[in-house]
Amino acid sequence: MTATLTGRAAPAAPAKGAAPRTRPRRRAAPYLFVLPALLLFAAFKLYPIGRSFMISLHKTVGGTERFVGADNYTRLLGDSLFWTALKNTAVILAVQVPLMLALATGLAVALNSTLLRGRAVFRLGFFLPMITGLVAYGIMFSVLLGKDYGLVNWLLGLVGADPVPWLTDPLWAKVSLGIALTWHYTGYNAVILLARLQSVPAELYDAAAVDGAGAWASFRHVTLPGLRPALLLTTVLSTIGTLQIFDEPFVLTGGGPDNATLTIGVYLYQNAFKYFDFGYASAIAYALAVLIGILGVIQFRLLGEKP
Repeated sequence: MTATLTGRAAPAAPAKGAAPRTRPRRRAAPYLFVLPALLLFAAFKLYPIGRSFMISLHKTVGGTERFVGADNYTRLLGDSLFWTALKNTAVILAVQVPLMLALATGLAVALNSTLLRGRAVFRLGFFLPMITGLVAYGIMFSVLLGKDYGLVNWLLGLVGADPVPWLTDPLWAKVSLGIALTWHYTGYNAVILLARLQSVPAELYDAAAVDGAGAWASFRHVTLPGLRPALLLTTVLSTIGTLQIFDEPFVLTGGGPDNATLTIGVYLYQNAFKYFDFGYASAIAYALAVLIGILGVIQFRLLGEKP
């Protein structure tokens, strides 16, 4: 130990290779910051997921839960209503989602055009339906599409057309549901596609024009490849949302008429809160989660970036 000019002893140097005492604290600091979020995630996400799986292995008999193993899952295979709900959901997914994304793509291209004046106003206008509450816009469409006093049928009557049973006929009920979904979500998807479209370099369009490409060729060979990541995102999100759809059919038609708009979400709700068969409802939820996972993998394989 050496003395300084002030007469105080200099602190001893740490032994070679010895780690500072504060290093373990510094290493633990990030985990301490993340710990509250992890606890909340475990309490409000992981535990309900695990608890729901355990419930799916039980059945309430005489007010008590009885372990039945995979009986609730095997019951799905012979449940005609479940397959009806799955078929209805698949029809919405196969018809409404591609139509909505095609409209959203065209809308994004139009909103990105420099020939359109007041683009910010149009963007806001097309996005506004997305911030409307699901129940609120469901009630709005039920009023608009009412058979006897609906505004749409009143307008049709002005031109001499017969009233359309929008919500009471199985076919027209599906059409009404598709119209409502398209109105609500098209602008949202268009904004996502527009954000990606604005990142496509303008030089690519200039090069395509020099090569003699017209509007359609530029759209096919420049715009669509540039939109591929956003199209994948919107396709996956729309698929998940459609498979989980509940509010719109529940508010508009209650799953009717004649189960024409019964979706998996509505059927799950009926079993859980109408028949209080929580075990079977949990099994439906897990079957839906598996289906979403399978479709998600397929979509990533088909639309994802090729290595």
